[in-house]
Amino acid sequence: MNIIMAENVTTDAHGDIPEYFNFAMDVVDDWSNRAPDSTALWWIDGCGNEVCLSYRDLAVSSRKFCNVLQASGVQKGDTVLLVMKPQPAWWEILTACLRMGVVVSPGTSQLSSKDLKYRLKTSAATCVISDLENVGKFEAADIDQSLSCKFVVAGHRDGWISYEDSMKSASEDFNAPSTRAADTALCYFTSGTTGHPKMVIHTQASYGIGHRVTGGSWQQLKPAEVVWCVTDTGWAKAAYSAYFGPIIQGSTVFSVGMPFDAVSTLELLGNYPIDVFCAAPTAYRLLIQENVSSLDAASLKRCFSAGEPLNPEVISQWKKLTRLTIKEGYGQTETCILCASWDDIETRPGSMGTAAPGHDLQVVDQDGVVLDSGEEGEIALRVVPHRPVGLFKEYLNSAERMAESFRGDWYFTGDRAVRDEDGYFWFLSRSDDVIISSGYRIGPFEVESALLEHPAVTESAVVSSPDPVRGEVVKAFVVLSDGVSESEDLVRELQNHVKRETAPFKYPRRIEFVRELPKTVSGKIRRVELRAMEWADQ
Repeated sequence: MNIIMAENVTTDAHGDIPEYFNFAMDVVDDWSNRAPDSTALWWIDGCGNEVCLSYRDLAVSSRKFCNVLQASGVQKGDTVLLVMKPQPAWWEILTACLRMGVVVSPGTSQLSSKDLKYRLKTSAATCVISDLENVGKFEAADIDQSLSCKFVVAGHRDGWISYEDSMKSASEDFNAPSTRAADTALCYFTSGTTGHPKMVIHTQASYGIGHRVTGGSWQQLKPAEVVWCVTDTGWAKAAYSAYFGPIIQGSTVFSVGMPFDAVSTLELLGNYPIDVFCAAPTAYRLLIQENVSSLDAASLKRCFSAGEPLNPEVISQWKKLTRLTIKEGYGQTETCILCASWDDIETRPGSMGTAAPGHDLQVVDQDGVVLDSGEEGEIALRVVPHRPVGLFKEYLNSAERMAESFRGDWYFTGDRAVRDEDGYFWFLSRSDDVIISSGYRIGPFEVESALLEHPAVTESAVVSSPDPVRGEVVKAFVVLSDGVSESEDLVRELQNHVKRETAPFKYPRRIEFVRELPKTVSGKIRRVELRAMEWADQ
């Protein structure tokens, strides 16, 4: 099969999708046969250690781990929760699971024990794979009774199987089961406005073929080009630009196993032959505050941004300093790239660009009626009569959420925008209360629930608040319990409490104490009113 090779990238979002498809066998193995010594992954840890995996190495190691998983009782259709910081094993493990037909549920290492317990239960995962830094959180979640095996990467822990030790004697041969293009391959958790995160289900094809638009049409990746996407492996952005997109094109994924730092990032861009750089807007905002003018990145050809809108002034400053235009892209965990600044169109700073090839993307009203240019509405993707291949399969066990998102002929994204006369989309806001801070999606319910567990809090309401670096941050309006007095010490205590109860990136960077919260007649908190107050001067 060669429908997704670099020279055969199609712009048709519907295409001829085969009945049977397996990303590891039909893409990774194909590149392993065609360019076995070409580098698939180039990983550094910032301390002088480097690992390079060729496409042949990636294919072989993935087959070895398939044998390890099978011997440990993991079977096709089982779910594996994968939580670890960027290191070579992540790419090997993901490829092995895809090859074997095992469902992978990636998670960020910032998740708390409480988060992990919820994900393990709702996904019905039978296996967890983590690094030494995160195994303690799994142990604190008390989940052993539901698991058939636990693997630890880059270390040893009592009760856990060492990934490295298990790979030493594993066979390089593996007879993989056939997988259909429609078989479930990935399970991502995404924040919503109410309740806990929902499970977004992707198939072998939806990301494995759908991301040819990401890597081919948008980023224009070529075989052996070095691509650095600054992202956590737990986010769908890693699937976009640190796995599927580049590997489809036979490119080299560059990865750094240390937290983002603006100064270090500029140094790496100058010291390594990076062809393509992709990062969230927050990263670019931090980078331009440093001495970018000294950056000597002779190899850098193209720059991309996604995750949230990018300020036009940042695009302008970056171009002044590097002579390169940042190309924005818009997509969701539920989709591949939906619209972008493509190579063959004018870049209009502040705009998300035009619809992806083969995608009927429109701005519609609540009834699915297409609005005229300049009219504000919700971004929607037409799914009838043709459903784009890159669209997710379903929200697992959430018929209500599916009914909200799929209405008539459309998939409603939950994002509001206007579309100009030339077909460019201009992002306005979320149509719900989800907060997007530094590219992270944060549901207010999770933060409010954590705050209410503190004895000093009677009620809370969480909304977005504008921020010059992060775009927006989490702000909590808090009603205190009787007898509790507001103070800066209490602010810090509540912030630390939320960090302990949920993923640290969700904590409220701003807290305002109030006597009461605005509510509807039925008693629902009017977050819309609070959010309007925060954004009134923007």
